[in-house]
Amino acid sequence: MKEQTKKNLKTAAKATGIVLGATYLVMRRIAKKQYPASVYANKPEEQNPVEGRKVVFVENKNDPVNADGKCGHLEVVENSTHFPTFYEKYVKRGFDVVLSFGGLVVLSPIYAITAIAIKKDDPGPVFFKQKRVAQNKGYFELLKFRSMSVNTPSDVPTHMLQGGGITKVGAFIRRTSIDELPQLWNIFRGNMSVIGPRPALWNQDYLTAERDRYGANDVKPGLTGLAQISGRDELELEKKAKLDGVYAQALKSSSLSGFLMDMKMFFGSITSVLKSKGVVEGGTGAIAKEIEKAKEIESKDKAI
Repeated sequence: MKEQTKKNLKTAAKATGIVLGATYLVMRRIAKKQYPASVYANKPEEQNPVEGRKVVFVENKNDPVNADGKCGHLEVVENSTHFPTFYEKYVKRGFDVVLSFGGLVVLSPIYAITAIAIKKDDPGPVFFKQKRVAQNKGYFELLKFRSMSVNTPSDVPTHMLQGGGITKVGAFIRRTSIDELPQLWNIFRGNMSVIGPRPALWNQDYLTAERDRYGANDVKPGLTGLAQISGRDELELEKKAKLDGVYAQALKSSSLSGFLMDMKMFFGSITSVLKSKGVVEGGTGAIAKEIEKAKEIESKDKAI
């Protein structure tokens, strides 16, 4: 009897391995095929003219108001010079592929339930697509579960919307971060990383320039990062940019520091999601030290 059970388990494990392997190969092929379109490769008019260059934000009352609520524009000051470390280019990417594929498979029931709930609450598309800022200030198409009414403007940050526009199901999936789960496909496809600065809207010029001050645009944007576990939407843009810069500097300084930072952010994000809060409280001494680094940077800025 025991021998038969072992044999059945081995057969089931082998069959599962074959199915997962085949699924992975099919998904990789689809992802590679979709990637050019996801970065607007065939639409030069949709690409960022300042991609690969450092910029500053110049306030000008004669310019239209951007998505950060400020009047002004970007001006190029120099070319970007960041060269990814071995960890950033290969090891981190390997983790991203494995984790995103595993997440897509394991969380598939949640995807199905969420899609049904969205359609029932507010008929319309299940997914929401939006142009966001990629690594080196390129553009890519970010995916989310739709949490707002179909009539809500697509390129306006939530905090600037009049009346919110969030549906009942949308409020729940935003609070629990379920709305972000489709970005596992962005990660699998290569647009994003699991850990990194949250990708800004394409028209958030002020935030883009602030991140350039700290080198945060040099690294691949992520599903979650230091700014998200330190306050999320409660933080001001300047504070978010500084925290993103702390992460970016750790990632760029060495493979070891990048790996350690990613581990802190990964487990800190799990804690944050479980508490359904933007701020991680308790048991986060290691993360708190990184936040202190951002405070030191801010103090130095004021002293200059």
